[in-house]
Amino acid sequence: MENAVWMSMVLFALAGAISPGPVNVMASAAGAAQGFVQAMPLVLGASLSYGAVVWLAGSGLQISLVAHPQLARLAPLAGAAYLLLLAWRIATAPPGAPTGAPTGAPTGALAEEAPPRGASALRAWTHGLLQGALTQGLNPKAWLVALSGVGLFVPSGPEGALRLQLFCAISLLVCWLSVSTWAALGMWIRRWLARPAYQRGFNQLLAALLLLTIYGMLAGG
Repeated sequence: MENAVWMSMVLFALAGAISPGPVNVMASAAGAAQGFVQAMPLVLGASLSYGAVVWLAGSGLQISLVAHPQLARLAPLAGAAYLLLLAWRIATAPPGAPTGAPTGAPTGALAEEAPPRGASALRAWTHGLLQGALTQGLNPKAWLVALSGVGLFVPSGPEGALRLQLFCAISLLVCWLSVSTWAALGMWIRRWLARPAYQRGFNQLLAALLLLTIYGMLAGG
């Protein structure tokens, strides 16, 4: 396979994954609220979910959407409803208090606490993985980018299966690096969020970004 092909895949995946979106907003929230390491379950869940989205996009999903157009109309609405819930949880998260979400949720104040251990750590990882996977899986942007990438890079001939596997692997890796970057950004600004007023403002800003994402998603549909 030509080097130009996989390099083009990398650049395409990077352009889609590094740009602002619901997953990256949630990663920044997790990095700011809990630190970089504690944000990794969400990052990993989103990355694995995106790899699955790309695989589904290359495995005949587009044909199914054409045959059942109601699914294409309902998907953005389901994604918008979930993102609205996340935006509300972030916006109403009081500094120094939990948000009512399970341990490991990327909301709440910047409490200087030791990382969870044992069963609590397992619950935190599980919750982070599921939240990252759901946020990515219900993100119409991820599906549109995946379908576009499959159309560009995955031929219909005998080479298609190998190309799809390569594109899935590249997409997953680039997604992990990109979302990790946003989590690191959240951790970096953590030092400036020591005051409760700053924490509330930061949470409300992230919630507003999610609302803008929802608006753009529905308006573009």
